[in-house]
Amino acid sequence: MPYFKPFKMIILGFDGVLGSVLSGALDLFSFTGVSWQRFSDESVEPRFNVQIASLGGGDIRCSNRLIMQAHCDIRDVTECDLLLVPTIGDSIDKVLKQNSELLPHLVRLANTKADIASNCSGAFFLAKAGLLDHKIATTHWGYANKFKADFPLVDLQENQFVTHSRSESTNQSGNIFCAAGGSAFYDLGLLLIERYCGREISTQVAKTQIIDSKRGSQNSYTNVTLHKPHSDHLIKHVQEYIEENFQHSLQVSSLAAMVNITPRTLNRRFQSCVAMRPIEYIQAVRIEQAKRLLELGDVSIKSLADQVGYDDISSFTRLFKRATELTPKEYQDKFSRLAI
Repeated sequence: MPYFKPFKMIILGFDGVLGSVLSGALDLFSFTGVSWQRFSDESVEPRFNVQIASLGGGDIRCSNRLIMQAHCDIRDVTECDLLLVPTIGDSIDKVLKQNSELLPHLVRLANTKADIASNCSGAFFLAKAGLLDHKIATTHWGYANKFKADFPLVDLQENQFVTHSRSESTNQSGNIFCAAGGSAFYDLGLLLIERYCGREISTQVAKTQIIDSKRGSQNSYTNVTLHKPHSDHLIKHVQEYIEENFQHSLQVSSLAAMVNITPRTLNRRFQSCVAMRPIEYIQAVRIEQAKRLLELGDVSIKSLADQVGYDDISSFTRLFKRATELTPKEYQDKFSRLAI
């Protein structure tokens, strides 16, 4: 038996879905904690319990004429950790019209604080349900003009492989992820696997599936594995500021002044929400970014320290080893994507 409870993931099934993404998502997440372990002769520990849910639990007719069987009825899903809306393979307008009864269930599950994700034209479902209003999103570049015309309240970032937006709503967790389409689905998948299972598991999946991540700007995703759901908007604001400015000198006193509270109050509220002090969060964000840079290829320790906000190389190396139990060089040798 695994020592943890697998995360519950629901993949939305609907007539007109792109079959390759529906089955690909099922495989990618179902084999997380499985493939690498088999190759390494280790105990298999599935990290996700993945189910395809359709309206009524009926069969799903994919755009390539493949018929797939759903595991469950979306109406019976009361909660999940992650809900994924795959690519629309047929005419977008036709599919949205034929599957309009799914929209209330997207909103309902978003209100349970589940993370929501879409691939390619699946973002049209989220936008139609109103979940992307006043948020950033992305979709396939070929659908960008239509998306902008249909949903002017959405801040479409068509040049991004993956977007991550948060909401100020107290009902929703605010974690909505969108992938541009095509191979960007794998960037989304790795990002979500890292969010739930950590950097090491995500890298294992990338290696076993021979995936080369295409994330252009790493800074946008530095915080994903660190964010814990909470409702303190002031602390969320401080977190976001840290994530956007980690490469600069940051002082707890300045962060407290920025939000008009005392350093003591900031430390107390931050600890309550995030289970670490602000200074520890700053260090954690910097270490996460350093990991990503090391995984992308050859980088000198001095350059690495500079890019993540450390002037003192020895201090950076000491903190990195404390966090990972590896030196930067050891980490790079073990996890670099170039070592696949």
